[in-house]
Amino acid sequence: MEFLQPGNWAEALAAKAAYPDALPIQGGTDVMVDLNFGRSRPPALLDLNRVSELAEWAQAPDGRIRLGAGVTYARVIEELGALLPGLAMAARTVGSPQIRNRGTVGGNLGAASPAGDSHPPLLASGAEVEVASVRGIRVIGADDFYTGPKRNALAPDELIAAILVPPAAGPQQFAKVGTRNAMVIAVTAFCMALSIPMRTVGTGIGSAGPTPLRARAAEEFLAGALEEAGLWESRGGLPEPVAAEFGRLVAAAAAPIDDVRGSAAYRRHALAVLARRTLGWCWQEYREGVR
Repeated sequence: MEFLQPGNWAEALAAKAAYPDALPIQGGTDVMVDLNFGRSRPPALLDLNRVSELAEWAQAPDGRIRLGAGVTYARVIEELGALLPGLAMAARTVGSPQIRNRGTVGGNLGAASPAGDSHPPLLASGAEVEVASVRGIRVIGADDFYTGPKRNALAPDELIAAILVPPAAGPQQFAKVGTRNAMVIAVTAFCMALSIPMRTVGTGIGSAGPTPLRARAAEEFLAGALEEAGLWESRGGLPEPVAAEFGRLVAAAAAPIDDVRGSAAYRRHALAVLARRTLGWCWQEYREGVR
């Protein structure tokens, strides 16, 4: 097995062009597990730890947060909780402190597991993925990045450079169900984001389909129901039938399977509960003027 260790971004792109089958590694929290269990044996590893550009984040001129692919979960929690609260909440649920100190959002994207914890908040926030190769840069919407179970839209010579995430324009909440409270792969997960200025709703579903999903019908229903009832302006109490229908539509958007972590029926039920619960939390924040 070849081991490639570029010192900067240009060298990394050149190495990926020369070795398109090379598997990128940074935190290694997914890659090393697969290697140790013999589930993966790539012809080459592309170590990105020396590429300092990937470990940076900044606010772009358009206001979005440009989150380098090598920024760890721990840094998201510590440095971006106010700007990206949904992603920070999800990051807190990832593994152990050791994994959060090594694991990266870019690595989670690259693995493209339907159960990845960062995917629901990225979908709910309307994030985009900036990818690059020696041929140039392109931007892929998070909706289009996931192409199948553990498959993504990267070309063989491309690497993830950064994730472009709009800062929260209203309350965001993330919740997941697992077999225990920590160090667990989600049975299912859900994130929602309210954009108060735009009067829109964002959703993200994890571990309930072949890829992470959005519940578009639920988003449109809730935004319309809030508008029709004048609740965006009044911040009045949320009618229970609205919350129940939102939960039903979120569950209907999922495409779960039965597996060792839970049945499809349980996942749908749990998603409906998580959707109602996170909506209640978001709406309470809005009513109290927290955000």
